[in-house]
Amino acid sequence: MANNIPNRQAMCEALIELAQEDRDIMVLASDSRGSAAMAPFVKQFPEQFVETGIAEQNIVGIAAGLAHSGKKPFVTSPACFLSMRSIEQVKVDVAYSATNVKLVGISGGVSYGALGMSHHSLQDIAVTRAIPGLTIILPADRHETRKMTQALAKHEGGTYVRIGRNPVEDVYESDDYDFQIGKAVVMKQGSDVTLIGTGETVRIALDAAKLLEEAGIGARVLNMHTIKPLDEEAIIAAARETKAIVTLEEHSIFGGLGAAVAEVISTNHPVPLRILGIPDEPAIAGKTAEIFAHYGLTAANVLQLATELVKAKAEQK
Repeated sequence: MANNIPNRQAMCEALIELAQEDRDIMVLASDSRGSAAMAPFVKQFPEQFVETGIAEQNIVGIAAGLAHSGKKPFVTSPACFLSMRSIEQVKVDVAYSATNVKLVGISGGVSYGALGMSHHSLQDIAVTRAIPGLTIILPADRHETRKMTQALAKHEGGTYVRIGRNPVEDVYESDDYDFQIGKAVVMKQGSDVTLIGTGETVRIALDAAKLLEEAGIGARVLNMHTIKPLDEEAIIAAARETKAIVTLEEHSIFGGLGAAVAEVISTNHPVPLRILGIPDEPAIAGKTAEIFAHYGLTAANVLQLATELVKAKAEQK
């Protein structure tokens, strides 16, 4: 059965459950309670909600102040604005000041679709990766979003989370699995090539792995939900044991998951790598599936890339 619960709704449900036990949990919105699906939280906990209006710089500063007073603020704001307009406040008020602020970029990647480049967030991972000490997480589905939200409530430190706008197909059957910040999840074992996805591209990696299996190629699939701190151990093991890697991300090919993986394997265990993402151009406007298809973020294209890598590897023996 197709899933009709977007990750932002799953996060709201998890925050409501957490707030019933912990009155220090706060949600902030920048005229975005509807976009963030936080209206149910506001209804149940109006005293634990702050509406700043369209003021992304101010919302981060206010959240930092709340954190200094012992609160646990979750800032919910469109990823395109939160990660760009308020980046100085993120650097100084969150990272440099070591505040316990969770920054949740909603409708991330290309999920604003038709609104085009002004509303796409395809540089947010590159920007936030460069800020010292900031944890970065992209959950793959509604189940992982719930697990991540529960983990974040216990996690101390600044965090940037990116979630999409629309419901996505599940990659987990339930919430019954081990989620650890900074620890990749092996979704499928394989010895011929490794596919590493993050966020909503994990689903594409799993679909591609199924096609590869039908073609006689065993693909390992890693769900790299945490981009920072990166699970270097899992990447090095994948490089050593499968000797070829394809990364998939809803992000510029510069500075995101693929770049992070390249940094690890180039200094530890170099192997052929293909980085699949958005090239250095203003991304086209359209529905998410249309944009993904335009840039080859599809199982069929991953099948082709991975097959070429495996073939090249065999020819070098």
